[in-house]
Amino acid sequence: MLKQQPKWVDSVFKKLSKKQRIAQMFFVAAYSNKSKEFTDSIAKVIKKEKVGGLVFFQGGPSRQAMLTNQYQKVARVPLLIASDGEWGLGMRLDSTIAYPYQMALGAVQNKELIYKMGLEVAKDFKRIGMHMNLAPDVDVNNNAKNPVINYRSFGENKYNVTEKAGAYLKGMQDGGLLVSIKHYPGHGDTDVDSHYDLPQLKFTKERLDSLEMYPFKELIKQGAAGVMIAHMNIPALDATPNMPSTLSKPIVTGILKEQQNFKGIIISDAMGMKGVVKYFKDGEADVMGIIAGNDILELSENSKRAVKMVRMAIRDQRLTIE
Repeated sequence: MLKQQPKWVDSVFKKLSKKQRIAQMFFVAAYSNKSKEFTDSIAKVIKKEKVGGLVFFQGGPSRQAMLTNQYQKVARVPLLIASDGEWGLGMRLDSTIAYPYQMALGAVQNKELIYKMGLEVAKDFKRIGMHMNLAPDVDVNNNAKNPVINYRSFGENKYNVTEKAGAYLKGMQDGGLLVSIKHYPGHGDTDVDSHYDLPQLKFTKERLDSLEMYPFKELIKQGAAGVMIAHMNIPALDATPNMPSTLSKPIVTGILKEQQNFKGIIISDAMGMKGVVKYFKDGEADVMGIIAGNDILELSENSKRAVKMVRMAIRDQRLTIE
């Protein structure tokens, strides 16, 4: 069955128009606790814009499963369904199990328990029709003033973070769930939340390589399926003023793909966050994100506009359809 999948993917892809192929790179936000008007609007986006996937947020498991079935029925190409579940479904959904925060897992001595938790999280996700967990968070939490990572990290020791995240990752992937380690190249030592502004990491390339990027490099070797790129300005890696790492070709392609040899799925952090849209407006960030090397752009401000702008960029030879 698995051997036949590449042939099926190729056959479906060849039938898509250029516009539809571009739209497959965009994931939109979905909720199972909102009005019928909202859920109908998502179905309309799926049907008309042919987006590639959904990222589910708040709601409930039964409602989400029913909505997923409805959305898959109107999709021309099966949707990839994802969610942020760093401590399982309980991070987003009511009446579901919330496993320990990652900082608690960092203190667990027996990593086999963390592996088994990963297996259970995979079962929970798959039971309601999801394919990908946008986790684990592998940031090294070495700044007490960090407003956004904190208990989401396995801790401040890069070796412990790597070991415990590796056990969790392996459990989920052995359970048949795609994962996305985040927030590349490392959001642990920041004092700004990228939801509200653009953090800047002023460290040397050597420091970043030996500390912030250490868990990512090791977990890529262990077979992590996906990497999520953070919105951070890192002058040592890209000197362009106010350039978020998400939109940086030297970082996404030059370092992650070429130097670190990552061959999996590269997904952006949410494209509507202030760390991006404060400096790159009116959809330009979406074009730059694809030029940088992202495979999936999560939660664009306007996916319809983004697809149109990407088509224009192809026409203007800023990027190619390949």
